[in-house]
Amino acid sequence: MNDSNSSDVILRLSAVPGIGPKKLSKLLSHLDMDDLDQLDSERLGKYGFNSRQIQAYLVGCLELEKARRWQQASCNHHIVTLADSTYPMRLKQIVAPPPVLFVVGSVDCLCQLQIAIVGSRQAGVVAKQQVSHIAAQLAECGIVITSGLALGIDGAAHQGALEKGRTIAVMGTGCDRIYPARHRHLAQQISEAGALVSEFFPGTAANAQHFPRRNRVISALSVGVVVSEAALKSGSLITAHYALEQNRELFAIPGNIDNPLTEGPHRLIQDGAKLITSAADILEEVIPISPDILDKTALPSDNSCQQQLPTGGLLDNVGYETTSIDQIVERSLLPVEQVVGELIELEMSGFIAVVPGGYVRLRRNP
Repeated sequence: MNDSNSSDVILRLSAVPGIGPKKLSKLLSHLDMDDLDQLDSERLGKYGFNSRQIQAYLVGCLELEKARRWQQASCNHHIVTLADSTYPMRLKQIVAPPPVLFVVGSVDCLCQLQIAIVGSRQAGVVAKQQVSHIAAQLAECGIVITSGLALGIDGAAHQGALEKGRTIAVMGTGCDRIYPARHRHLAQQISEAGALVSEFFPGTAANAQHFPRRNRVISALSVGVVVSEAALKSGSLITAHYALEQNRELFAIPGNIDNPLTEGPHRLIQDGAKLITSAADILEEVIPISPDILDKTALPSDNSCQQQLPTGGLLDNVGYETTSIDQIVERSLLPVEQVVGELIELEMSGFIAVVPGGYVRLRRNP
């Protein structure tokens, strides 16, 4: 059987109600690709298919029809199965890999070197800025940034990567159901400069049970997973667990010990994850894995983050937690008018951000 026929059989099997990745992987483990076209009602019955499932496979079902219509709707819509050479090798190596991937965008980038970045939906301004900066630096080196399209850290990682390179969003819904809805524009940008990927058939709505499966794919596609702000009981730590199971590198960004959202990264560090504060810390581990893939000319140097302060020492008076303008005036002993002007310059240069109640510092002094 050629690859096209094998792919069609796997797609048909995946569309059968009640046949998940585990059951399908078990079936495929007993068959050669050449045997797939010989599946009939008798053989399917021996493998545990009930009469309804056999009928769905032989005649076709609504899910299969939806998938084919979705694929035909755009040349940017792709269906990749385990039988295809374009199926990502890292993902194929895990236990019970998704038999089918639905892709909007570039299929090629699924097989490129990837780092996953995950974290809380409620992440703070500083954490999101840190993640965006790290993602941009990694993307500039040729690394694809993979995340889950959620609010907070995921969105910041995607946006940072888009500034300098490519990013992949792994979804817990069908590729035609963008969740959360406010990330529709971001999803469009990702599909144009990377890929949206889902193991779920088109039309699949958001479901809490789907997101652990999404997290498993995020870690499997990547050589390493970075965890930023995340509570102890969070989806990000599920992703970290999968990363360890799949023998991936695990990185964690530390934070304020009084912030409950840093408990997750701190626990991971205690358990052996590598503490990182910059893209360079990640590259130390990645370069030995893929020395010929990265763009060495884009590697961050010790001086790459240095930038001339647009003002004098006012930055020293802005904390990493919310600092009111009254506090900044009191600490700096400068006139209010001068403080306001310099704060605007610092904000425009990316050293601070405006938040409810005042300002937060995003970067250290150069």
